[in-house]
Amino acid sequence: MPVTTAVPPVTKCYHCGEPCAATAIVFAEQAFCCEGCKMVYSILQQGDLCAYYTLNSNPGLPQKTRVRNDKFAFLDDAAIQQKIIRFSNAEQVHVIFYLPQIHCSSCLYLLEKLHRLEEGIVAVKVNFTAKEVSLVYHPAKTTLRKVAELLAHIGYEPYISLQDLHSRRPVTGNNAVYRVGVAGFCFGNIMLLSFPEYLGIDASETLLRTSFRWLSFLLSLPVVLYAAYPFFAATVKSIRQRFLTIDAPIALAILITFVRSVWEVFSGTGSGYFDSMAGIVFFMLAGRMLQDRTYRQLSFNRNYASYFPVAVAVLQEG
Repeated sequence: MPVTTAVPPVTKCYHCGEPCAATAIVFAEQAFCCEGCKMVYSILQQGDLCAYYTLNSNPGLPQKTRVRNDKFAFLDDAAIQQKIIRFSNAEQVHVIFYLPQIHCSSCLYLLEKLHRLEEGIVAVKVNFTAKEVSLVYHPAKTTLRKVAELLAHIGYEPYISLQDLHSRRPVTGNNAVYRVGVAGFCFGNIMLLSFPEYLGIDASETLLRTSFRWLSFLLSLPVVLYAAYPFFAATVKSIRQRFLTIDAPIALAILITFVRSVWEVFSGTGSGYFDSMAGIVFFMLAGRMLQDRTYRQLSFNRNYASYFPVAVAVLQEG
C-alpha cells in the first residue's frame, strides 16, 4: 500500500494572500510575506483600521517592491502642483488621483478612512468605476507630496502622468441638459394636446381641434430649431466630409416628420405627427446623454500621454 505523508499547509500572507517563505515574518500574531505587507498592516493597526481585513479575505496587494522615498518629490514643485490641484484656498485643497489598485470593497473602506492616518486630510470620496479618489486636505497640516506618499505606503500608489496635467475628463454641458429639458417639456405638452385627436372629437368642436393643432405646431418649433440642432449640425458636417454618420437618418426622420406635419396643419387635413417628432428628439437626446455619462466613467480611455511621467530624477556626478 502507498504510504501517505502529511503535507504541511502553506502559510499565506495575512495582507495580500501570497504564499510566505519558510521563515515567514510574524507581527501581531499574523504572518506576512514581506516587510512591505507588514508595514502596511502596522500603519492600519495604528490608525485602528484593521477592519479592512474583515471585509474581504487578504484584500491587500503584494508590497515586495517598495516605492522609493523621493519618487513623489516632484509634487513639491509649485508649477506642477497648480496643474494637478483642482481647487485650493487657505482652508482646503482639492485633488483627484487615479489609483489603478482599487479592486474591492475593502479598498473603499480604507480610502474613505484616510483621515485617521493623516490629520490634514479632510474628506475622501472614491469613484470605484473610474478608480479615482477625490481628496480634500488642509494645506497648513499636510502637503500634496505627503498625501501621495501615504497612499503609496498603504498600497495605493497614485498613477500621475502627463495626461493628468494637460487633460480633464469632459463633463455634460449645460446646452445638452437644456436641450433635453426643452424637448421633454414640449413632448409632454404636445402629447396632452393630441389626446382629443386620439380619442375622437365631435365635428362641432372644430375650433378647439384647430387650436390644439396650432398649439402643437408652436410647441414643435423649439424642438426643431433648438433641441434637434446637434443632429442637423452633425449631419451637415458629415456631408461636407463625404461621410454619413448615425445622425443623418435621425435628422432626416425629424425633418420629414416636421414638414409633413406642418403641411397637414396648414392645409387642414390632419393634426400631423408633432408628438412623434418631439418624442424622437427627446429620447435620442436622453440616450446620448446617458451614453456620454457611461463613457466618462470608464477608466480605459487614457491616451498616449498617460505613459509618460510628469517628472524624472536626474543623476549628476555619479
